[in-house]
Amino acid sequence: MNRFFSYILACLTLIFFVLFLFIPLFTVVREGCDPAIFREVLRSRLYMQGLLNAVLISLVTTALVTLISVPLASLYDRWNFPGKSACSVMMMAPMILPPFVGALGFRQLLGHYGVLNSILTSCGLPPVDWLGGSGRFFSVCVIEALHLYPIMYMNLIAAFANIDLAQLESARNCGAGAWMRFRSVILPLLKPGLLAGGSLVLIWSFTELGTPLMFGFNTVTPVQIFNGVMELGTNPSAYSLVIIMLAVSCLLYMLVKLVLGHSSTAAMSKGAPGAQAQTLNGWRKYLPLTVFILFTMVSVLPHVCLFLTASSSSWNGTILPEKITLMHYRNALSDKLVVPGILNSIRYSLLAVVFSVAIGAVTAFLCKRSRLRFSWFLDLTAMSPLMIPGIVMAVGFVGMTLRYRWAHVLFDPVADPVILLAVAYAVRRVPYVLRSVAGGLDQTPIVLEEASRNAGAGVFRTVLRITVPLVMANLIVGALFAFSFSMLEVSDSLILAQKTEFYPITKAIYELSSYLGAGPCTAAAFGVWAMLFLASSLAAASVLLGRKLGSLFSM
Repeated sequence: MNRFFSYILACLTLIFFVLFLFIPLFTVVREGCDPAIFREVLRSRLYMQGLLNAVLISLVTTALVTLISVPLASLYDRWNFPGKSACSVMMMAPMILPPFVGALGFRQLLGHYGVLNSILTSCGLPPVDWLGGSGRFFSVCVIEALHLYPIMYMNLIAAFANIDLAQLESARNCGAGAWMRFRSVILPLLKPGLLAGGSLVLIWSFTELGTPLMFGFNTVTPVQIFNGVMELGTNPSAYSLVIIMLAVSCLLYMLVKLVLGHSSTAAMSKGAPGAQAQTLNGWRKYLPLTVFILFTMVSVLPHVCLFLTASSSSWNGTILPEKITLMHYRNALSDKLVVPGILNSIRYSLLAVVFSVAIGAVTAFLCKRSRLRFSWFLDLTAMSPLMIPGIVMAVGFVGMTLRYRWAHVLFDPVADPVILLAVAYAVRRVPYVLRSVAGGLDQTPIVLEEASRNAGAGVFRTVLRITVPLVMANLIVGALFAFSFSMLEVSDSLILAQKTEFYPITKAIYELSSYLGAGPCTAAAFGVWAMLFLASSLAAASVLLGRKLGSLFSM
C-alpha cells in the first residue's frame, strides 16, 4: 500500500479515537482526580461497600462461568455425537438478550409470589426471599453468569482445538489418570482460553449496570455512578467513582493474567479437526447432546420467563400463567415509548455500523497490509474499548459535553444526542469488526492483491475489486454484531439518552418496567420483540462465521 495513503488513513483513524476515546477518558481522569473529592469518596462506607459488592459480583460470576464452560467445552471437544454441529448455536442462545432485559423475567421467577415460591408453597414449604439480602446478590450473579458463559465457552472451544493429542497420550503412557491429565496437561494448555474469556467476563460483570439496576441492588458501584450522573455539574463524586472503577478493572485484569498467564507449554496444532474426539456407541451417543439440551433449557429460563410474563394477563402466586394473552404485545407496539424507541435505536445503530465498520475495517487493513511501524499501536487502541467499561465511557461522554464548549455544541446529549449515541455505540463495537476483518485478511492470500497491483490496478481498485469481496463475509459479520449489540446497548443508552423523544429500546424498557400496573408486562413484551430481532442477527452471524464466532470475544 502507498505509504502516504496509509498515513492519511492512520491519521483519520487516530483522530476518531482521540475525539471519542481519549478525550472522554481524559475528562473523567481530570475531573475525578480532585484530592478532596477523591478522599471523600474513599472514606465513604457506602461507596466502598458498593465497590466491594461489584468486585464480589465479578468474582462469583466468573467462577460460575468457569464451572459451566469448562465441562461443556471439554464434552464438546472429547466426543462426536449426533447434533454436535447445533451445540455451538445452542450455547449462543443466552446472548440474544442482555441480562438487563432478562432480569424482568427473572423477577417473575424469583419474586415473592413467583414461580419458585409457588413450587415451594405447593410442596408445603415456606417461601424464600430470593430477591432480598444475599439472595439479590446471588440472583444478579446467576443471571449474569447465564448471559456471559458463551464468551468463555467459545474461547475454550478454540483452546481445546489446539491441544496436542500426543501430549495426552504421553501422560497416559506414564500412568497419569484422568484427573492428573486434566490438571497437569489440559489445564495449563487451556490458560490462553481461560485468560481471554475470563478477563472479559470478569470486567464485564464488574461494570454491569443493567442487572443490579433492574433488581434494585443499589449498593454497587455502577448503579451509584448511574445515580450520580445527573449531578455531575455540581457533584463530581461520580467522576472519582469512575476512576476507581477503571483502576480496579485494570487490577482485576492483571490479577487474572497473574494467576493464569500464558501457558509456557507450546501447544501444537491438533491437525485435522476432531482428531481427538471419540465416538460413542448405542444409547450413550445421545448423552452429550442431552447434557447440552438440558443446560440450554436452564440458561434460557430468563428468556422463557420474559416470554410468559409478556404473554400473561395474570401471573401471581402460580407456577404458570393463569391466562395467556397477546394484549401486551399489541400494547408494546402502540405505546408512546415503544415505536419511537425502536426507530431511535435503528437510527443510532445504523450510524454506529457505518462508523464501526469504517474504523474497524481500515484499522484491520492498516495492521495487516501496511508497513506502518506504529500499526501495533492502532491495533491496541482499537481493541482497548473491550477493556474499558461501558459506564466509564458513558460518563466520559457526558463530562466531555459539560467541560468543552465545542463538544456541547456538537454533541449536546439533551438537545440532540443522535451523533453522540451513535459514536458511543460504535467505539464499543470497533473491536468486533476489527477482529472479524483481520481474521478474513489473515486467510486472504496477499499474492492476489499483489497480482492486481502488478497488473496496473491502483490501491482503491485493488481494495474494491479484490480485497473487499474476499472479506465480505467477515465485514457482514462485524456489521451484524455492531448493529445487533448497539440495538440493545445498556450503559450508553441509560446515561446519554436524557429526553423521552430520544429514548432507545433499552431506556424505553427501563422506563416501562417502573410503571405501575401493566408497565412491567409491556416492558417484557418489548423485550421479547428485541430478543427475536437479536436472535435472528446472531443466527446469521453464526452461519457466516461458524466456530470462529468466539474470536470476536477474544482479547
